[in-house]
Amino acid sequence: MVHKFKVKTSGRSEMADITREVQGLVREHGLESGVCHLFVPHTTCGLAINENADPDVKSDILDALDLAVPESSAYRHSEGNSPAHIKSVLVGPSLTVFVEEGGLQLGTWQGIYLCEYDGPRNREVWLKLIKG
Repeated sequence: MVHKFKVKTSGRSEMADITREVQGLVREHGLESGVCHLFVPHTTCGLAINENADPDVKSDILDALDLAVPESSAYRHSEGNSPAHIKSVLVGPSLTVFVEEGGLQLGTWQGIYLCEYDGPRNREVWLKLIKG
């Protein structure tokens, strides 16, 4: 079964911490050991695991992506959001996290992020919990 939750983003680009929502679904559905696979069904956002202690890391990541994929270039896509599409390809639409003893197995400073590149928008995250 696929479990879904919504994320409302508020900026053009942002990294929304969704770790608590994901952990809550793992607990709610009683997964003690296995994997939690996450996926976003969108072409202008992605999912990432990175540091959740220092907010400057999120800003640095977004700034680096902006430098790598500038807003203005000779893009041909007529909607004007080609940079968002490119960034989502670089970051990717899915993640897998191990679950043990009912908890996500993340490093001390790690969190799970929905990475928005074409906001603000209402996004959806899908989870597949697999017992193992």
